[in-house]
Amino acid sequence: MKSDPQKPVKLIRLAELPNEGAALDRGDVTHIHQAELRASSSPRPSPPWYRVRSQFVIALFFIFAFLAVYHVSYWLRFDGELGPVEKQHFVLTLGWIVSAKLTIFLLFRLHCGWRRFVSFYDLIALIKAATASSLVILLVDRFFLATSLIPRSVYILDWGATIVLLGGTRALWRGFRECTWPVLLAANQVPALIVGANEAGALLRRAMIREGNRTYRVIGFVDANDQRQGEKIDGLPVLGGLADLWELADRHDVREILVVKDALSGKDLRDVMENARRRRYSVRVLPSYQQLLSGTVSVQPRPVAIDDLLRREPVALDMQSIRRWIDDRVLLITGSAGSIGSEICRQLLHFSPKRLVLVDRSENGQFFLERELTRRGASSDIEVCLGDILDKQRMRAILERHRPHVIFHAAAYKHVPLMEAHPGEAVKNIIVASRQMADWALEFQCESFVMISTDKAVNPTSVMGACKRVAEMYVQSLTSFSPCRFITVRFGNVLDSAGSVVPIFRQQILEGGPVTVTHPEMRRFFMTIPEASQLVIQAGAIGQSGQILLLDMGEPVRIVDLATDMIELSGLRVGEDIAIEFTGLRPGEKLFEELRSSDEQQLPTVHPKIIVADHRPADFQRLASAIDRLEHLAHHAPEEIVTRLEELLPEYRRTRSSSAARRSAA
Repeated sequence: MKSDPQKPVKLIRLAELPNEGAALDRGDVTHIHQAELRASSSPRPSPPWYRVRSQFVIALFFIFAFLAVYHVSYWLRFDGELGPVEKQHFVLTLGWIVSAKLTIFLLFRLHCGWRRFVSFYDLIALIKAATASSLVILLVDRFFLATSLIPRSVYILDWGATIVLLGGTRALWRGFRECTWPVLLAANQVPALIVGANEAGALLRRAMIREGNRTYRVIGFVDANDQRQGEKIDGLPVLGGLADLWELADRHDVREILVVKDALSGKDLRDVMENARRRRYSVRVLPSYQQLLSGTVSVQPRPVAIDDLLRREPVALDMQSIRRWIDDRVLLITGSAGSIGSEICRQLLHFSPKRLVLVDRSENGQFFLERELTRRGASSDIEVCLGDILDKQRMRAILERHRPHVIFHAAAYKHVPLMEAHPGEAVKNIIVASRQMADWALEFQCESFVMISTDKAVNPTSVMGACKRVAEMYVQSLTSFSPCRFITVRFGNVLDSAGSVVPIFRQQILEGGPVTVTHPEMRRFFMTIPEASQLVIQAGAIGQSGQILLLDMGEPVRIVDLATDMIELSGLRVGEDIAIEFTGLRPGEKLFEELRSSDEQQLPTVHPKIIVADHRPADFQRLASAIDRLEHLAHHAPEEIVTRLEELLPEYRRTRSSSAARRSAA
């Protein structure tokens, strides 16, 4: 491909897919995408006759190579002066030695794979074959012939020369194939720099060459670590640090910046993107080596995605502690069809649970989730149950049947403005449902109960946040008399979850705008769905009963910056192609979210990304009575719920817009 440095690059958006794609579940999209990649990037297999012919040619090359090596070994042994006796011995042994070596090399299958790949392991195989053939020849010469005909030094010379000749030939062949031939191909190649002077960057560059991808002419590497300057990776220099990127790009007439995924933090990548937009450079992302190993992507660079800009260090899980907790256990997940619940199910399949019991009232969500998990070939028993967690008879029947050891309680309403208008439903779906699930965990003698909470429960300004805080308090209060381990996990917004800001912005961009942001200073914590789900599982494994665990969310992100990034990643310009409009805070919203309140002490855990918000448990009897009153109001007088929540939670401070919305709803 050719890039015009004077024009902004139009990047492909997920939103440009046909609308029919909305009917596919996440697993279907992944499955189709993998099939397209294999179809587009996999080389066409050679016909059988072509492979046989190639191997025959290589066998002929082996024969001539062995003849030459054996002759050179004899010539060196006798300093180029072979007498009649030496010539006679050479002629007598030449045929069977070449035959023996050819047979052994074919048995080691060294005639395969010459056309494309060669590595250190091929050298090891060559040494093994050369050594085996030398030993066979030595045994035959010493024990099966009447007299020994081959001088001992010839064995060593022949062994070494065979390795040098064949190994050198394969190395030259690889070098010929991987040579970029700049003089011949420069006109068709895009000069590029790779950001990420690490093993992944080197491997990905080789993979690009071996796949026959001559789109890019890589000038060199740039790395976030300035100390690597001057080093060489596969013959290409590390030209400088991240601060030198644009000077190097101008100097070498670079047109594209290829960023190795995971080489830069989200903040650094955002800075690179901002500078690239001003200078009319194109930035593309090379997949991580883990993605290549999983087979989910090709080595073709792709446009920068929004989750690249928000990326943090990958989560390192304590697999041993999780396996001790999960393996051979029955696990029940409420809200399994939701963004977090479904990803928890996927992550749990990496371990060996005895059974997964998936509970949700969404028929379509459960249908597609079951199809996806079945297609993944899960070895665990998966039981998909349709049911509302407020349906006591149905839930009791599920718990009676499966007797779970661990419950992940992810089911809850999450949209703040809707809950402002329907406080009774918030109480039922968040507080009452959480109390029932926690009580059943105690009744059915579960080992662990993990409730998923939100940063909106800290100093709440919304009904949803206040209800989550009451649910946290109730779960924590049970620890004083329960053998079950009750744990609460609190985190912020999840990137690209259903109904979240990212898919809303994506749809608004697709429709031509405007993109609506409530306030220019609104900030939120973000995590990716897999990151949040992994840390929920990790927190459940290491948390102690009664603890409220906080996930490390990194730095908060301004929503207007997120909207700007998404517009520009779509190849459009803010203010010219797509406008951003500020609509004002919605009911219950606040500008800044917090992960812990002032009366909660922050304590470390054994995992660096998980901390404890130490809070004194509430009195169980008083709290249970308050929840009974809230449940009664939810059915008979929902307009009084906010007043009761304010009495129960002194830190609850409703916003003015929330009050207006509730009066309107009443």
